[in-house]
Amino acid sequence: MKKLSKAEKSWILYDFANSSYGLIIMTAIMPIYYKSYIANGVPEATSTADWGFANSAAGLAVALIAPVLGAIADVKQKKKLFLAIFLIGGVICTGMFSVAEPGMRFFTLGLYALSLIGFAGGNIFYDSLLIDVTTKRRMDWISGAGYAWGYIGGALPFILAIILIGIGEKYKLGNEMTRLSFIITAVWWAVFSIPVLKDVRQKYIIKTGSRTVSQAIKNLIDTIKKIKQYRNIALFLGAYFLYIDGVDTIIRMAVPYGRDAGLTAFLLMMTVLGLQLLAFPFALLYGHWATIFGTKRMLYVAITVYTVITFFAFLLPGINDNTTKLIVFFTLAFMIASSQGGIQALSRSYFGKIIPKEQSAEFFGFYNIFGKFATIFGPLLIAFSSRWLGNARYGMLSLVVFFIGGGVLLYCVKDE
Repeated sequence: MKKLSKAEKSWILYDFANSSYGLIIMTAIMPIYYKSYIANGVPEATSTADWGFANSAAGLAVALIAPVLGAIADVKQKKKLFLAIFLIGGVICTGMFSVAEPGMRFFTLGLYALSLIGFAGGNIFYDSLLIDVTTKRRMDWISGAGYAWGYIGGALPFILAIILIGIGEKYKLGNEMTRLSFIITAVWWAVFSIPVLKDVRQKYIIKTGSRTVSQAIKNLIDTIKKIKQYRNIALFLGAYFLYIDGVDTIIRMAVPYGRDAGLTAFLLMMTVLGLQLLAFPFALLYGHWATIFGTKRMLYVAITVYTVITFFAFLLPGINDNTTKLIVFFTLAFMIASSQGGIQALSRSYFGKIIPKEQSAEFFGFYNIFGKFATIFGPLLIAFSSRWLGNARYGMLSLVVFFIGGGVLLYCVKDE
């Protein structure tokens, strides 16, 4: 870290800040709290389906606004402003989870969708600032470092939350301590986001005679019309759309899926914590290995790992022997930890290398539109599988198509 510039460190620190949301709200504690407390009495398959629908709705909302706001940010130099707006909205909604009670099921789902819009919308402009803080040669390493330190930033408040919940359970205050953990998440996210707003400067903007919103919209339309000139970018976005759908679905639906498979809440939370700590070195390693073997080759490695994960996940609910189930479960957790940060970090840096720098926010708007539309279909498959088949395992197995299709399209992308 000593070798990094102040801007690079501040940029990395935002991953450290908002990963608390990704772990506590999106992945671990909030899904368990929702299923066990808010939706208590609702059939398991129904509550899992509702959680999937909320994820899909938020993804659709972000996908619709991403490229437009990105185009405006490139023309009017507003990346940090839009980052701040989504950040503040996400932080406020996260803190409001502390008032959620049983019977407030749809209020909680709506609040979750709004908080997820804040989280995901902010990431559009955060990702696009990667172009502004470092060089093309260092992008893989900086992007990987962001995800790596993000795992630590997610793990620390998560550990505090687990301790508080454990103490609360002892004194019959478990739900109160859980709600306190949501406030801690909001504060953590807000405080450690200050450096990126303070120290990072947007260097690249579209040099045009008019810096109006109408000019930004015109630029966006021109980009869409000239998409054939960006064939390489379009191919990569198609590949990214497919494989990241599978990755994000596994991230967001793993805990509800694990609960349906009969795993305890405590085991799931401890596993998520272990995954965070193990993923830290692997995210750094992926960034390092990319500089040796190439970014594209390392993306293939991660896609292959996730393809195997889907088969293991399909088998998990059907295993009756508890020892075998635990072995498969921990194997799954290790495989996810080994490649989750790597595939996300290298996708971000690879895309940053092949796009025009002065249109980075606009193109990262498209990047996020594909990413957010990807978060719609995977959870929907799990939701429909849970609701109509009574079991999410077939929806999980279907994700293999996304990984194979993404790998095929990635093969057609020319190296940067």
